[in-house]
Amino acid sequence: MAKLSLSHVRFCYGQQGQCFRALDDLNITIEEGEFICILGHSGCGKTTLLRLLSGLQDPTAGTVLLDGRPMAGPGPDRAVVFQNYALFPWMSAKKNVQFGIRQARQELPKAEVATLAMEYLTKVDMADAADKYPYQLSGGMRQRVAIARALAMDADILLLDEPFGALDAKIRLELQQLLEQLWCSGEKRKTVIFVTHDIREAVQLASRILFMAPGKIVADIPVDLPRPRQQLLGEGAQMRKQLQDRLLQLFYDTDGTEATDEG
Repeated sequence: MAKLSLSHVRFCYGQQGQCFRALDDLNITIEEGEFICILGHSGCGKTTLLRLLSGLQDPTAGTVLLDGRPMAGPGPDRAVVFQNYALFPWMSAKKNVQFGIRQARQELPKAEVATLAMEYLTKVDMADAADKYPYQLSGGMRQRVAIARALAMDADILLLDEPFGALDAKIRLELQQLLEQLWCSGEKRKTVIFVTHDIREAVQLASRILFMAPGKIVADIPVDLPRPRQQLLGEGAQMRKQLQDRLLQLFYDTDGTEATDEG
């Protein structure tokens, strides 16, 4: 299973009495197999929320549960892609992907790990750079390696923080389609939590959109559009336009500034 829930979660940066409240009394349930997009202005708490859901940080108050049990740090059931790539600089692209696979899928023989690594590097158009080190790669190329590593881990939960932001339009579209295909295929859908500030990307990918204003979720919107969504016609296109307009209005209605609070 891969059900996540937050109950009265609060997260503050800073010391007691000088607290910067990044998240304030969040209550969310994310069911197994959902594709959640977290949308909102830069600085509204999206990345902080993702770090709590990944187990990389603990809440200041409240509880984060994974399948009904308190989350106890990161685990191989969760694969994470952040904006800073998080590649090991002393490992080649191929070795970085292999490391992720070995951490999450320890039962696999060495030869299969190597084959899987190349398979996923090929999926993100990085096979030709498999033996290069991170310092030899552009920012967009490093991000593609990080995405390949996360996908190859075959974790139950995939958490992505604006993973396509550093990519050119062609690669971005291809990886959106790849992620959507991987989520739609298979007997058991993975739980995907995807942070973005791009309305079209959220509508393209999500089964549900959580819209954040500073520290809070102000809208929880199911996305019932048919798939694939690249070329919707007729009623489907009209529904997509209405949803995009609603989300755009939410951006206008929230100012994107964070407030500090004591406590």
